[in-house]
Amino acid sequence: MEENKIPTETNDNIEPGSEMAGGLNFVEQFIKEDLAAGKNGGRLNTRFPPEPNGYLHIGHAKAIIMDFGAAEKFGGTCNLRFDDTNPQKEDTEYVNAIMEDIHWLGYDWEDRLYYASDYFPKLYALAERMIKEGKAYVDEQTSEQIAAQKGTPTVPGQNSPYRDRSPEENLDLFHRMNNGEFPEGSMVLRAKIDMASDNMHFRDPIMYRIIFTPHWRTGEKWKVYPMYDFAHGQSDYFEGVTHSICTLEFVPHRPLYEYFVQELADDTYCPRQIEFNRLNLTYTVMSKRKLLQLVQENLVNGWDDPRMPTLCGLRRRGYTPASIKDFVNRIGYTKYEALNHIELLEHSVREDLNKHATRVSVVQNPVKLVLTNYPEDKVELMSMDNNPEDPQSGSHQMPFGRELWIEREDFMENPPKKFFRLSPDKEVRLKGAYIIKCTGVKKDSEGNIEEIHATYDPETRSGLPGADRKVKGTLHWVNVSTAIDAEVRDYDRLFAVENPSAKEGDFRDLLNPDSLKVRTGVKIEPWLAEQAKPGDHFQFQRLGYYTVDPDSTDGLIVFNKTIGLKDTWAKQSKK
Repeated sequence: MEENKIPTETNDNIEPGSEMAGGLNFVEQFIKEDLAAGKNGGRLNTRFPPEPNGYLHIGHAKAIIMDFGAAEKFGGTCNLRFDDTNPQKEDTEYVNAIMEDIHWLGYDWEDRLYYASDYFPKLYALAERMIKEGKAYVDEQTSEQIAAQKGTPTVPGQNSPYRDRSPEENLDLFHRMNNGEFPEGSMVLRAKIDMASDNMHFRDPIMYRIIFTPHWRTGEKWKVYPMYDFAHGQSDYFEGVTHSICTLEFVPHRPLYEYFVQELADDTYCPRQIEFNRLNLTYTVMSKRKLLQLVQENLVNGWDDPRMPTLCGLRRRGYTPASIKDFVNRIGYTKYEALNHIELLEHSVREDLNKHATRVSVVQNPVKLVLTNYPEDKVELMSMDNNPEDPQSGSHQMPFGRELWIEREDFMENPPKKFFRLSPDKEVRLKGAYIIKCTGVKKDSEGNIEEIHATYDPETRSGLPGADRKVKGTLHWVNVSTAIDAEVRDYDRLFAVENPSAKEGDFRDLLNPDSLKVRTGVKIEPWLAEQAKPGDHFQFQRLGYYTVDPDSTDGLIVFNKTIGLKDTWAKQSKK
């Protein structure tokens, strides 16, 4: 299946979209070349720089895997640095969640935990120096006036009326801004570069703005805060970062990144910015703003709702770090924006869980099956393989008796021609047990089936010679007398359209109304009830992969549907 690719302009010496040179993606190839050339003393130091204004999503996982993975591959180091330059939107809740997600993916920053706020004094001192050198000025215009004066990509901008203030006046105003003497939004510090530049980011970009909200780390010490474009490159430099790897929207920012870094760097050391395509996924939105809106308006049940693309949501749903890494490896890193198919992610999840998930018997829509020729007081223990894909996984025992639960959908009174499950006078095998034959049904006063009656063939128990007799259908089951009730939450895609970000109108109108269905009274085998712990993965025989939810209690186990058994990606990719 082809991805919808949109060419993206790049000024790197590489064909856009090319991948894998000598087993390396293009970012890794650049790193290899820089190390071979001895740049920055032959060091490699990457960084992952999230802003703590929300939870990480699967798009961030692609960046994490690149930043930490490249450092691992080439024997370098990777820093974790929080871009905490906007106290109005940030919270320690997000900081803690981000660190937990990175560890869950299998990476560690060791002793290299940093914050942009660590560098506020150095950034402020650099801003003072640039003011003194005539490279920055205080502007008192509104944000609307500044935007209007910037012009367009084909029309030069207009100089601010405050652009030619003296360094002394600018420095005094900047100090007073930080002392809290002026209202928020009344003044900004701008770099004096070129209002006619072809690159809009060079048209006197804002370096500092006034914010009175106390910072969660520095308190009320600062009243001015640096903008991302000013703080990011300098923070990289202060930390010794050699490769600043980011997504394609920062391509036009790169010259500005380099412009500001040159205020500090020399020929012996200078960070290099490299961009790759971000991860876009069908039936999903990746905008932090939109995800926050879903949470705040209670359209989902929090950041870790299993329908969310957040890493904590995917973890709760049952996705594994290995499956996410496999997915990212399959889609690769290129210079093209692409819309990746969620079926490929699901394929990676399914492949990983198939190797590790324990097989268990669960009946979600139960109807009673009575074996009329089976002794009423007899209970047998049937041996069930834990995972046929793993010879070391062993087996467990499951009780079998006269009355069993089976799926209501596994029986039809008047079946179509190719219905191979249970129907009158037809035989099926009960998995791991006997072949049975339907002899009739019992209905209530309204004609609904209450019980299915059948006889079993005692010579066909699994493991006996009679087990070789072939029938076309095999059903899973749970013993009535020992079954435990559980709850299952069936999750589907959060959005009903393939590309909600491309649709006009309110994205909330595109939500899938059937993205969550809750089943109660689900029947599970007793061994599963004993073993299940939050986060454990299981394959429900013939139904799909499920994970134990943290909402589970001693009195009720809750399972989240991770993924079904049907692999649509594998089927499509073979066409």
